[in-house]
Amino acid sequence: MGIGVLQDRYLDRPPGTSKLGEEQGPSFDTASTSDLKRDGNIILVPQPSDSPNDPLNWSMVQKNSIMLILAFSSGVTTSLGPMISPGLVLISQQFKVNPDTVSTFMVGSILLFTGVVTFFTASGANIWGKRPFFVISTVLLLVSNVWGTFADSFPSLAAMRIFQGIASAPLETLVTSTVSDLFFVHQRGFRLSLWGVMLGTGVLLGQIISGFIIQSLGISGTFAISALIFCLILPLMYFVVVETTYPKPRNAGQANEGRPDSRGSSIDIKDLKDLKGDDPANEPKESYKSQLRLFRGRLSNESFWKGVAKPFPLVCFPAVIFSTLVYASFFCWLLMIGVLSVSIFSAPPYNLNPAQIGLTNIPLAIAALIFSPISGWMADAIPVWMAKRNGGIFEPEFRLVLMAIAIPLSTAGFIGFGMATSKGLSLTWCLVWITMHSIAVPFASQASISYVIDCHTKDANQAFVTINFVKALLSFIATTMGNGLLARYGPRDLFMGIAFLNLGISLLTIPSYIYGKRLRSWVARSDWAKKI
Repeated sequence: MGIGVLQDRYLDRPPGTSKLGEEQGPSFDTASTSDLKRDGNIILVPQPSDSPNDPLNWSMVQKNSIMLILAFSSGVTTSLGPMISPGLVLISQQFKVNPDTVSTFMVGSILLFTGVVTFFTASGANIWGKRPFFVISTVLLLVSNVWGTFADSFPSLAAMRIFQGIASAPLETLVTSTVSDLFFVHQRGFRLSLWGVMLGTGVLLGQIISGFIIQSLGISGTFAISALIFCLILPLMYFVVVETTYPKPRNAGQANEGRPDSRGSSIDIKDLKDLKGDDPANEPKESYKSQLRLFRGRLSNESFWKGVAKPFPLVCFPAVIFSTLVYASFFCWLLMIGVLSVSIFSAPPYNLNPAQIGLTNIPLAIAALIFSPISGWMADAIPVWMAKRNGGIFEPEFRLVLMAIAIPLSTAGFIGFGMATSKGLSLTWCLVWITMHSIAVPFASQASISYVIDCHTKDANQAFVTINFVKALLSFIATTMGNGLLARYGPRDLFMGIAFLNLGISLLTIPSYIYGKRLRSWVARSDWAKKI
């Protein structure tokens, strides 16, 4: 048993299990790992080729620059949904539309259409690369914000938000798979945390800033400022974010993350000796001008429509099921708190205006800024530490240890917030409780996203499509029904229900950790999984 992870009797190394450290476990000898490329005493997983055009071989400056721009762009894009929350009451009053309809079309629709369109963008990115989708997405988001600036009716605003949701899909879905293109397993947690920081602060900081903008410039002002931000993002996206898809075999294909593909069989020791790859080191490096091409033709012979349908059967993969439920649940409730807090804090005894409601997100944003990097560091450090104590063998389930922090914080936060608002306690107490959930979110996000990437790296695009679609669907339902449920049950009963629902989902961590390796082996050996 690997630190609580049950061993599989069929495969020693199911997909996701890999060798990270110097310690020699029972299935490895010194000869089998001595020729592998390393970072210090950590064996690189996946093993890079010798080509200078392999993104794994690019300089850390280039890798981190791409990651920083994508993370920032993703954060700004994510903020477009909830940034209008402080003004929902004003929109309802201005256009004489009921609050649930306003939140449905202003917040829920953008999330739903983003979730739907990701099926197409993820499939297209696998075939034509990610760069064209990132650049086109940025252009369309700029156009959508200009539209929103001049929209003067509710139908126009609603149509713009749907268009904005369509345009947002690449920047909300393809960043995680870009992380697996650029970084090794032991480097991914920190980069995912950077992405998590931008998402968390985008959701929260966007509401803080937009509250003041709405108060002084009106709803159109938020879209005007967003348009200016995308004017700055566009040249960075075009000139820095080059294509990260590497279409050539690394000849470590047998060893990419310890598997021939995301559902492959275990690797024989004799195969490990060939992990160095045979790509010529003297292959000419692609020129910068060539890297700026938007379209490179087909990078894969996969069927586009098969790729569109691929996320659906991935729902049968246990790792994808777990990650989908956990990530969607934590993110959905964070968004729902943002929507419901507008109704709660704008009513007695709080009576806050849009700018003041935006300010209530400050402690949540600070929590995200502090704990997202911490969770990212822990997502790398803890699994590496555990791998060293497991004979140098890394198991994806080691990532799930972070849920031990997320579960109690989120549960206490929901219960406390419901009790505090139902009793009309001070605003300070309300913010303390909802901040606890904000702290929990990066730990849950790190655990769920890094886990599914480790288990199904080659299917990371489609797996995150599944995750994002379920998140979008739940968020759409929550924003559509949230105010009605609040009026019917009151804050105490509503948030009690959310707390126990989220707790039930989170407790799936226990069987996922214990039986995860066996479930990965079962998927790898299943004929139906190999056909996907």
